[in-house]
Formats: sequence, structure tokens, C-alpha cells
Amino acid sequence: MVGRVTRALTLGTAALALSGCVVAVGNQSAAPVAPATVAGVPAGMQYLYGSGEAVAASRQAYAALVRYVQQYQRDRTTLRRMPLQAVLASNATLAMPTQLPCTGKSAVVFDVDETVLLNTGYEYSDARGGLSYDAARWERWERSDGRATRAVPGAIEALAQLRAAGVTVVFNSNRNATTASYTEAALNRAGLGPAKHGETLFLKGDAPGGSGKDARRALIASKFCVVALVGDQLGDFSDLFNAGLKPAERRSAADMLAVSDLWGNGWFVLPNPVYGTALAGDFDDVFPNDLRWSDPGARKE
Repeated sequence: MVGRVTRALTLGTAALALSGCVVAVGNQSAAPVAPATVAGVPAGMQYLYGSGEAVAASRQAYAALVRYVQQYQRDRTTLRRMPLQAVLASNATLAMPTQLPCTGKSAVVFDVDETVLLNTGYEYSDARGGLSYDAARWERWERSDGRATRAVPGAIEALAQLRAAGVTVVFNSNRNATTASYTEAALNRAGLGPAKHGETLFLKGDAPGGSGKDARRALIASKFCVVALVGDQLGDFSDLFNAGLKPAERRSAADMLAVSDLWGNGWFVLPNPVYGTALAGDFDDVFPNDLRWSDPGARKE
């Protein structure tokens, strides 16, 4: 986790100074550089935790997810060929994202933080105190009673519809396995459960790879047919996106034809402008030379 935080800060310092977004990797927040604020609240937090647009985007994603899974279930009962899982095979590459075959009971795998559960209370603490990431403070948050969290709009209804259709809801989070009982309780309290560690809840420490999720995804895929993956970071879909790629390379990778076919077709992304691996990139990464404009009417000093 420390390495990922360091990488995000190293790559993202210039962009952060401009965007003012508060950054974290996984679930933890790292200090912003002179954060831009709107009415005293960092702009990314204002969007994710306070805007109607975030509600609409989240509900849109969850509605699309439910429609996709329902169609997948219908196709699975009528198609003669073996359908594919949303989980990539161990030999997959981003150029050739080979998917595992589907066997067993259908499941959908969700990230937790800012995918099904909004950490509004923790981010309030960050914003109010201008605090940098601290592992001990995040663990104290994980061990809190969950009163300052709430479900992502659309998540409760979508999870209920999936379960009613006979699909198992599985959570794959970078919260710590040592705080599993608290995560179970937080999900239940928010109306997102049930979640049972080792059965329908998998956490950092449950498989090799640290904050990487591929090993946990493989473990889940060995027990279920994973119909869809849902998250707010590219690492919620494949660790390949975090394998040393620069920001512009990650953007290109997410847009290459073989991968682009998966968005909305087994892979579903929720908005998160507050923290994570997306918040990185210098001027050249974010603004390519052919996409720059200089105002001809600007005063020359």
C-alpha cells in the first residue's frame, strides 16, 4: 500500500496542484497540494458526496449493471456455448484480455469503498483537518461503527435485485482482513449485506498480492461464475492497469479495443474524483500537445 501511495503522489503532484483533488490509493487518503475548494469543500468531495450529478451517475451505472446481469442469466440458460466470466485469466494481457470460462453459481463482485459504501465521515475528517494519509487513522476508521457511512445511490436496490435473481453478491475490498467483523457490520448497517468474511467478503490479506486484487479475484472465480465486476478504480478489474503504467498509458489501455468492449459489458465503473490511481498525471499526460489552446485575445504581459 505504501508503494502505491508513493507512486500516486509522485506521478500526480503537478496535476494535484492544478485540480485540487484530495488523493488516496485504495481506501486511504493522501494529502492534497493546495486543494482547490468550493465553499470550503474540496471540489472532488463536493461532487461525490454532495452533488445530484454523482447520484445520477451512480444510479445509471447500477441500473445498467442489473440489466446486464439479468440478460447474462437469460443467455446462460439458453446459449449452448459456455459463457465467459468478467475475471481475466492469469495469462491475460491488456492487449489480449482473456476471460475465464464460467462455471458454478453466478456472482457479481463489488469493491466496497466508494463503490457500494460512501466514506463520508472519513472524508469529512480529511477535508476539515486538511489531513494527510495515516495508516493508523484509516484503521481506526475501519473499526468505527459505520454510522458516518451511507450506501452509494442505487446500490441497495441493485444488490437486492441481484440476490432476488439468484446471483451471489461478493465484496472484494482493500480493507484489512484484521478488521473483517467491522466491515461486515458496516455493510450490514448500510443495508448492503449480508457479508461473510471468507465466503462473500474478501479483504487485503486473504490472498497474496497485498493491495493487488487479482489473487483474490482468482480465488472468487474458483468458487463462482463472476458475471460482473464493479468498482471505482481500474485495479478493481485487473492489476494489469497498475503494473507500472504511466497515467497516459493507463488511459490508452482502458480505451484500447479489446478492453473497451468490457466496459458496461461485465465491467462497471462508479465515479470517484476524490482519491485513487486516477488522480495522477503532469501537463503532458493530461494535455497532449495537439489538444492545447492559447487564447489569442489574452493580454500579453
